[in-house]
Amino acid sequence: MEEIIEVFPGKLRALCRQGFREEIEPEEIRLRIGQPVMVLGKTEEYFWKIENAEPEQGRLTKRAEGAYLWREEDMKEILSRMSQYSMYALEEEIRRGFFTMQGGHRIGIVGKVVCEQGKIAAMRNINGVNIRIAREKKGCARKMLSYIKEGEEIHNTLILSPPGVGKTTMLRDCIRMLSNGDEKTAGKKVGVVDERSEIAASFQGIPQNDLGIRTDVLDCCPKAEGMRLLLRSMSPQIIAVDELGSREDYQAVEEVLHCGCRILGTMHVGRIEELKEKIYLSSWLEHGFFERFVFLQKNREGERQFGVYDEKLQLLC
Repeated sequence: MEEIIEVFPGKLRALCRQGFREEIEPEEIRLRIGQPVMVLGKTEEYFWKIENAEPEQGRLTKRAEGAYLWREEDMKEILSRMSQYSMYALEEEIRRGFFTMQGGHRIGIVGKVVCEQGKIAAMRNINGVNIRIAREKKGCARKMLSYIKEGEEIHNTLILSPPGVGKTTMLRDCIRMLSNGDEKTAGKKVGVVDERSEIAASFQGIPQNDLGIRTDVLDCCPKAEGMRLLLRSMSPQIIAVDELGSREDYQAVEEVLHCGCRILGTMHVGRIEELKEKIYLSSWLEHGFFERFVFLQKNREGERQFGVYDEKLQLLC
């Protein structure tokens, strides 16, 4: 995680480094001007505390009292370092509320929004940053993959969960393994529409995550347009997309399926029964477009668990 440590102001790097202890396994670092720095682990949150006014003697604590308060000058410096001293070059990404830094880490931002004709034109006076730490967990989807493959055939699959449980991590690992293939199964041509730069975590157009040797990535492209573009240009056997939701997404998915291409996607749901309540999904269920639904959730220890359902929402495992 050296790329994250290096963007922090020099005197605060020792504190940042403490946040990457193995027993904590941080998932996010939240920086808000005038508020304590928060490090979010799998199950708990921690705060920076400086001992004897020396950052090098700092430590992590579970109490916010007396924690280091993020300052405006800290924000200016970290944003300059994250953008390699060219925030202007990131204007387009910042307008969408996030950008990706080297290493594939996603930086969410909030501040004063500037609108033109009802649309977001820019963001100024950034007052909050959320560093979502990119972590490849190779092999995490291996067990799940055995339920969505049958020989050389791949089932159309939706990976489902509430926010923050790990849908994208599982999708990424599925893409990598399907693209590379193994001793029993030939590798597949996979097209990825990475609208929010979370799957491949591309930096300056180059994927920072390993998605396999037969994978093509469309970065920062709207999902519906990207799916159609990949069909026309890259002859994929599988198309992978993250966080399906809009009417246009559903229409594009049906076009992909009618063209004989397979789909791997993710979607936010709080419980598996919600599938029947979503107007477009109810139609998919009726027509059997998707053969597998994988529902992820966290147990009390913060570990991810999954259940696999068939096209009739019958539990398989």
